[in-house]
Amino acid sequence: MAIEQRHEAILALARKSGRVTVEALSDQLQVSRQTIRKDLNDLCDQGLLNRVHGGAVIAAGGVDNLEYEARRVLAREAKEAIGAAAAALIPEKASLFINIGTTTEEVAKALQGRTGLLVITNNLNVVDILASSPGVEVIVVGGRVRSADRASVGAFAVDFIRNFKVDFAIIGASAMDEDGSLLDFDINEVQVSQTIIQSSRRVILVADSQKLGRPAPVRIGHIGDVHVFVTDRLDSPELAAKCEAEGVRVIETSPA
Repeated sequence: MAIEQRHEAILALARKSGRVTVEALSDQLQVSRQTIRKDLNDLCDQGLLNRVHGGAVIAAGGVDNLEYEARRVLAREAKEAIGAAAAALIPEKASLFINIGTTTEEVAKALQGRTGLLVITNNLNVVDILASSPGVEVIVVGGRVRSADRASVGAFAVDFIRNFKVDFAIIGASAMDEDGSLLDFDINEVQVSQTIIQSSRRVILVADSQKLGRPAPVRIGHIGDVHVFVTDRLDSPELAAKCEAEGVRVIETSPA
C-alpha cells in the first residue's frame, strides 16, 4: 500500500471512530508500528490528526469541536472509569449540577439507581439516563436546545441556574492547557459552565488525558476553580504541580 493510500485509510478509520491506535493500525494495514508512528506524525504535521498516548485522534479545528457522536466513542473506557470514580464522590441526599459532555454523561450513568439525589442539568442526554431512576429527582434547565448535542444553552439557561446553590458540580472541558486553563469551543456553553461553577459549593472536573494540549478558543476558568479533578492519567508534571499548588485533589483511574 502506497503512503498516500495508507494515510487515506488511517484518516477514514479516525473519522469513523474518532481515534486510532498504533497497534490496531499496524495489524490492520500490515506494516510495522514504526511506520504507523511516522504516518501519524505526518498526518499530525498536516493538522489532520492530534497525537495522543498510543495513537492519535481526529483533529478538531481551532474553533470547532469534534462531532458529538465521535466524542462519544473517543476514550470510551477511560470515560466510563472516570464517571464511576466521580459518582463515588457524591453522597446520598446530595444536590448537584451535571453539565454537557460525554464524560459527564458517564457520571450520570454511574448514578443510576442511587437514592435521594437532586440533579439539575442542561444536558438532555443526562435527563434520559436518569429518568428511570426513582430515587433521583431531575430538574431540567430551560433555554435554547442545541441540536448537535442536546444541550440547553443561552441567557435563559444561565438565569435559570442562578436560582440554585448546590452541593456539587460535575463539569467537563473540551481542552486543557498545562498552565491550568480549562477551555471550550462555544461561548454559550462556557457561560453555562461558569455559572454552574459559581452556583456550587464543590466542583468536580471530569476530563480524560486526551484533552490536555488540545486547541480551544474560549476559557471556562482555571484548575484552581476546581476542588477535585478526576482523570484517567495526569501525565503533565506542570499541570500536576498546578493542581498541588491550588489544593486540587487529583484522582487517576488508570495511572501510568
